[in-house]
Amino acid sequence: MEKNEFRAVIKHFYLKKWTAAQIKAELNEVHGNSAPALKTIYFWINEFKRGRTCTEDETRSGRPVEITLDIVEKIHGMIMENRRMKVREIAEAVGISTERVHNILHEKLHVKKLCTRWVPRLLTLDQKRMRKDVSMQCLAMFKRNPQDFWRRFVTVDETWIHYYTPETKQQSKQWIMSGENAPKKAKTVLSAGKVMATVFWDSQGIILIDYLQKDKTITGEYYATLLDRLKEELKKKRPRLACKKVLFHQDNTPSHKSTVAMAKLHELGYELIPHPPYSPDLAP
Repeated sequence: MEKNEFRAVIKHFYLKKWTAAQIKAELNEVHGNSAPALKTIYFWINEFKRGRTCTEDETRSGRPVEITLDIVEKIHGMIMENRRMKVREIAEAVGISTERVHNILHEKLHVKKLCTRWVPRLLTLDQKRMRKDVSMQCLAMFKRNPQDFWRRFVTVDETWIHYYTPETKQQSKQWIMSGENAPKKAKTVLSAGKVMATVFWDSQGIILIDYLQKDKTITGEYYATLLDRLKEELKKKRPRLACKKVLFHQDNTPSHKSTVAMAKLHELGYELIPHPPYSPDLAP
């Protein structure tokens, strides 16, 4: 039976002066588990006592608005115009609930909202084209002889090395019993000191690490001295490269691209592998 039919039966027995328990027992005998709950029977008996005659649900001001194709298209146009628009703002503009907006976005339009990814720079069209061309050039170089490429390939990058890692809030969490106060600790962990390390390595491992002295910066002249040290370390650790030209890769930081650094690479006879502009994600 439909719920309206059950309500009509409850109304019939109410007019016959039956109690809620008697109505529940009668409905259970006939309909079993599908019979309405005793709480529901009490509710409708009280409604009929107040003078209600209709068993249909009453209309409510908050009743959902029918979702039409026009509403879906309107929401689609709004998010295409402003991809940062909030669900609440869409609901207020269209005049429907936020739940309906969520349903349209996920079920109808199949869109989702993600945090924007931080990148060092938004590339122009020309920079994107150069990034593709350089990547294809490096890939073609690799495909000609993969084994020889890995034997000759050497790269470099700078990174900050911290003296120690400060304890995070997540690491300082503690289990507490019900009723206990929140744990406290004195703020004794200072910011970690750090030093700049320049690391040269290849497919077999690290070749050279240099730690920059405090209060100094990496200049073209300083980087050129590191390249001389790299040459000596290659003789010791990679003697097989003595009769081969090194495929050297570096990013486009000012110290790497300075005149003195480029002159030193030319003097050493290294073949410089191109690196596209503003592309730290392509560094090994």
